Amino acid sequence: MVKSVVAIIGHPNVGKSTLFNRLAHQRKAIVIDQPGATRDRNYAECTWNDKSYLLIDTGGFEPAATEGILVQMREQTRLAIEEADIIIFLMDGRQGLTPADRDIASLLRGIHKPVFYVINKIDGLKHETLSYEFYQLGIDTLYSLSAQHGQGVAELLDDITQQFPATLPAAEEDEQIRIAVIGKPNVGKSSLVNRILGYERTIANPVPGTTRDAIDTPFTFKGRKYLLIDTAGIRRKSRVSLTLEKYSVIQAIKAISRCDIALILIDAEEGVTEQDAKIAGLALENGTACIIVVNKWDLIEKDNSTIGKYVEKIKDQMKFLDFAPILFVSAQTGQRVVKIFDAVEIVYSQYTRRVNTADLNRKVREFLAAHPPPQFRSRSNPFNYVAQVSIKPPSFVFFVREPRSIHFSYERYLMNQFREAFTFDQVPLRFIFKKKATGKP
Repeated sequence: MVKSVVAIIGHPNVGKSTLFNRLAHQRKAIVIDQPGATRDRNYAECTWNDKSYLLIDTGGFEPAATEGILVQMREQTRLAIEEADIIIFLMDGRQGLTPADRDIASLLRGIHKPVFYVINKIDGLKHETLSYEFYQLGIDTLYSLSAQHGQGVAELLDDITQQFPATLPAAEEDEQIRIAVIGKPNVGKSSLVNRILGYERTIANPVPGTTRDAIDTPFTFKGRKYLLIDTAGIRRKSRVSLTLEKYSVIQAIKAISRCDIALILIDAEEGVTEQDAKIAGLALENGTACIIVVNKWDLIEKDNSTIGKYVEKIKDQMKFLDFAPILFVSAQTGQRVVKIFDAVEIVYSQYTRRVNTADLNRKVREFLAAHPPPQFRSRSNPFNYVAQVSIKPPSFVFFVREPRSIHFSYERYLMNQFREAFTFDQVPLRFIFKKKATGKP
């Protein structure tokens, strides 16, 4: 499902990180009473009224900044504005309307996206008059709130989520396999897309950050419909060299939330980097099926053991994705690129597989008999029933006497048994342990 992206912008020390933490229901951004504490964009997946969205926090926006770090923060904010579907422009009611606020408002008038003008630090009716001078900006609707105490936040979120687009009907979403090409800058994402499609659908350029936005391309291969999502960085590469990696994470999250299968590209010459592992981890958290694609394989000197050693190294550095298939290709020469579709077919088949409930419970009883769950407080901890509740990824609910006692090692045992018994060896699985209803058999 496509998630809307909401960015919080404003000049330093207006309370952006406090609002971010309030909306994210977690203390993820650092909050200190010092301008510029949030220098990098931060992000969190949030939900309001059963509507999910991606929230981006930004460093302070100083339109006239010339000092190095402030310039970087300004550019990060520009990137967030470009990336966002909806913008929260936060101002400080205690500080009053500033020249920086006026400059940002002027910039936002040229943005054809929903913008919510929000006055922070309005702690109840006694401070409401502080927001009046902000009407000088010529804005019809201003939102007054206290990010610290929560007043006014619900009303803001109600109006923001009304701007989210309606989700596609399930049948329409399921017509095609949605594949996202993700990875850090300059690993060859656009080149791979061009090779798959067989023509120059996107601009391939060896300089990082050539593709400005995600580009969706529907196509058919061997009678199967696909939607290819290409992601990369920003076209204006000279502005973003220091922030490109942060930006690529946001792009990856957006693509991951929209796809069935993520092709995680790795540069064969560089090997697995911290950024590769971070992007792969985001895919796993989302429950997205993954195929690790090692690109530029034609540039590697090889012998009979090269692939084996490389696979071992990848599995060691990405232990959490040890189930994902690994392919070695060259987008430049086309070497083994067609093998991607064979892997996609196998992975998608597992990703959408449903297991018959009777077979599922019969096999689980066998797993439990072979290796009973640990006791809880000197009592047995029986499993009552298991059901598959969804696909993409295959997700299972276990009804058990005491869910809290299920250790991750026992969950791993069950997961390994499921992978082998039901052929889920190449996709992520989700297990949910719920308390058995009292009085039921």
